[in-house]
Amino acid sequence: MSFPKIFVLFFVGSLSWISAASQDLANNIPISKRPVMTATALENNPEIDGDVLNDAVWQGVPVFGDLTQVQPNFGRPASEKTEIRIGYTTETFYLSVVCYDKRPDKLVVSDARRDANLDNTDAFIFILDTYKDGQNGFVFGTNSIGIEYDAQVDNEGQGNNNVNRQQTGTIGGFNLNWDGSWEVKTEVGDYGWSAEFAIPLRTLRFQPGDWGINFRRNIRKTNEIAYWSPLPVSFNLNRLSLAGTLTGLELRTPGNLKVIPYVLGQLSRDFTAVDSKSDFRFEAGGDVKYSITPSLTLDLTYNTDFAQVEVDEQQVNLDRFNLFFPEKRPFFLENAGLFSVGSPGEVDLFFSRRIGIGDDGTSVPIIGGARLSGKVGRTNVGMLTMFTEDVEEAAIEENNFTVGRVNHEFKGRSALGAMWVSKKGLQTDDNFNRTLAIDGKWGLGRKARLSGFYARSADAKESTDGHAFQLKGDYKWNNWEARAAYTEVGQGFNPEVGFLLRPSFRKPEGFLMYHLRPKNEDAKILEYRPHVSYQGYWNFDGFLETGFLHVDNHWEFKNGLEIHTGVNFTTEGVLEPFEISQGVTVAPGTYRHAEAALVFFTNQSKPVSVNIRSNTGGSFGGTRSVNTATLRLRAGDKFNAAFTYLYNRFDLPGGDFTANVFRSQISYSFKPNIYLQGLVQNNTVDKLWAFNFRFGWLQRANTGLFVVYNHNLLDGGPLNNSFIIKYTRMFDLLK
Repeated sequence: MSFPKIFVLFFVGSLSWISAASQDLANNIPISKRPVMTATALENNPEIDGDVLNDAVWQGVPVFGDLTQVQPNFGRPASEKTEIRIGYTTETFYLSVVCYDKRPDKLVVSDARRDANLDNTDAFIFILDTYKDGQNGFVFGTNSIGIEYDAQVDNEGQGNNNVNRQQTGTIGGFNLNWDGSWEVKTEVGDYGWSAEFAIPLRTLRFQPGDWGINFRRNIRKTNEIAYWSPLPVSFNLNRLSLAGTLTGLELRTPGNLKVIPYVLGQLSRDFTAVDSKSDFRFEAGGDVKYSITPSLTLDLTYNTDFAQVEVDEQQVNLDRFNLFFPEKRPFFLENAGLFSVGSPGEVDLFFSRRIGIGDDGTSVPIIGGARLSGKVGRTNVGMLTMFTEDVEEAAIEENNFTVGRVNHEFKGRSALGAMWVSKKGLQTDDNFNRTLAIDGKWGLGRKARLSGFYARSADAKESTDGHAFQLKGDYKWNNWEARAAYTEVGQGFNPEVGFLLRPSFRKPEGFLMYHLRPKNEDAKILEYRPHVSYQGYWNFDGFLETGFLHVDNHWEFKNGLEIHTGVNFTTEGVLEPFEISQGVTVAPGTYRHAEAALVFFTNQSKPVSVNIRSNTGGSFGGTRSVNTATLRLRAGDKFNAAFTYLYNRFDLPGGDFTANVFRSQISYSFKPNIYLQGLVQNNTVDKLWAFNFRFGWLQRANTGLFVVYNHNLLDGGPLNNSFIIKYTRMFDLLK
């Protein structure tokens, strides 16, 4: 019996066994009535030092709490008491929390950096729906040592999510790279730990009246997650339509004018140049942020620079389609979800990496630009315009990029919007590209939704069939998750300021998952997640270019261990021969195969953890083994390291080859706002070694001092290097 067939039998057998030992838990949640709490107007400001219990201001504020577990014991009250108080003044929103803990000596802190992942640590996180639209919000959080964690949420977090600011970016849904100006302090005592948050109202965008709100507490030693407004099994804090309500707010409009200048010095050398020598440049520029209304903000940028941003992670193309590299640059990440239309990572109608980065990775200087974004009533509005310089050696002329976006939200998780994207060369009249799109979503109660978009592109080539569209339906409730969609990209569709995973296709897809929790609370298993998915890419002649059927089950244990066991049935239709690796060509034909898929990872809150992913089976008439192994090491809250090795081996009729990538990520946090990070990568296909070292001394809203060193080696010899010192500071002119 073949390996994939064993996995199929294993999967089917697991369904029959675990279905008898599970229960539908989401029905126990009182959805019709969400909890309500009241904010208190303060005459005096509390002292922000982390000591809540001995602060007289807080003792006069009503206490709220009563959190409910979502894991490990769904629907049960939280195992530890939590006291939450909210107050405000004319300038600041205040929140305090006391996280009682019977064993404060066992508090887990896994990372001290700003915006470090709080999933693997004792933490308190809350979300504010300041428009009370059930769709968009601001997230704030901390752990027992007082790190600053903040993010923006749009569309209830649905999109291509950014879960680690040091590693990836975002194109909608959850934007961890948003950095507000606010303060948090914590204290650890015999009672547990406590935290105080002070968030200036000018940091938020809001409308008068009640806000939506929810709280999450992690008690890591027992893998416990609890919420104030209870949520079904498959949801998280971002599900704002199920949040509670914060009343009692009587806020006035705050003034907001911030100037954020920077200065930069860079010493670099290109060893491939004919006259190779060190070159020094000095740059200065900055941003201006002005709130026209509490919910509408104008951002201006001049001589935009992103020297402090971590370099891209190396990838190897093992197919014939485009690789996706996420956006990491802060200016483009703020309110990125507003400008996200399409199918994230596959058909992006606006992809901000097209601005300032050439098709071959060439750096294109950004002269400057402006962004207007926010909300007018229930309508989201956005306008972005950027100007870039010419790069003569890369044959890139000066360009203007403009994006206009409007999206009106209706009650019931529904919306209708439109977007216009333009690229215009400033030196020639026939260098232009435009994309126009409409999009919408229709909420079918709390459980289901229909969504979609339609777009057309136009350029000087006057291509025909320049259309793209998608229609999608999804259901998420009562432990079930289901999704079906159809996407079509016409043969002439060419969004030059967007991203296409592959040109022209017709794609049906479907997904079905069920969350199963054992009835026995003493069981070691937390949850089973059996699921099946399919996606197929067909060309306009009815030829199947890619078919992918995935059958899997996830086994999540209460101790943090997780195993995924699945099988993939694949079809690859090749019309033209292509070189998959140097000297190895895949011939035209239709290739049908099966492969086993295995994922294994341990509790990442432990000092040592591992993550292994493996796909083994047939590929293009031969076999392939695609494997990734990551070892994570942690020493207290200061030192974190991750060593990843991607090993890919192909044995094909056209030849054999390996394509490997090594990645080493090391960070040391002297304090939550002072860190040293190193990223070392080796790509065996390009014979490239890349070194990136960054020192950061953060001040308000992720400004401060940054020192960056880059060094690249190609085939054993020096390629280029650079040493950069950058200082940026925020001046609040209306404070």
